[in-house]
Amino acid sequence: MTRALDAGRVEPVSGEVRSAVILLHGYGANGADLLGLADPLGEHLPDTLFIAPDAPEACAGAPFGFQWFPIPWIDGSSEEEAAQGLGHAAADLQAFIDGVMVDEDLLPEQVILLGFSQGSMMALHVAPRREDPVAGIVAFSGRLLEPELLADEAVCRPAVLLIHGDQDEVVPVQSLPDAAEALQKAGWDEVYAHIERGCAHGIAPDGLEVALAFMAERLGYA
Repeated sequence: MTRALDAGRVEPVSGEVRSAVILLHGYGANGADLLGLADPLGEHLPDTLFIAPDAPEACAGAPFGFQWFPIPWIDGSSEEEAAQGLGHAAADLQAFIDGVMVDEDLLPEQVILLGFSQGSMMALHVAPRREDPVAGIVAFSGRLLEPELLADEAVCRPAVLLIHGDQDEVVPVQSLPDAAEALQKAGWDEVYAHIERGCAHGIAPDGLEVALAFMAERLGYA
């Protein structure tokens, strides 16, 4: 049984929903943490709804935040609990994406997943296992979970943009080339990458600019 995810939203600048960007926050944060990206992005994507769900579990490591799944080396959970949490969260997110498309009358090619850190891990894990490809995945400061399973479990192969700060001390920057290599080995044709110079675990202006160009092209604005 899936859990309904609470979500904040910012309506399109034009007032008409013709596409959606689903923002997936990191460990210990909440949907509101990324919803502010709608301000700099929305004027360039005027028909786009920005919607940001809270992850399904309260975060043990951050009492006022949420987590998509436990992280053993941070919260002392077991690998089994982490894997189980990932499975439940993936089902919840699949249902949430389906709900957005039904409620807003959108097709998969009108939806982009943009994640940060653990949210990027969710986007990269969930989107390839959907029946139809979304318009694209933007993954900031994340990594690819269970890369060894991807070739067998991928149902579709949406375009992916990987962005990472070269000074990231939380999720090492090596996670980017590792993910790119695994995606390409699993049959991806469209994998793009951008390194944010001098950036730690965060979203830098140059990374956001690259992400905007990618999303504008995938959603038909460019």
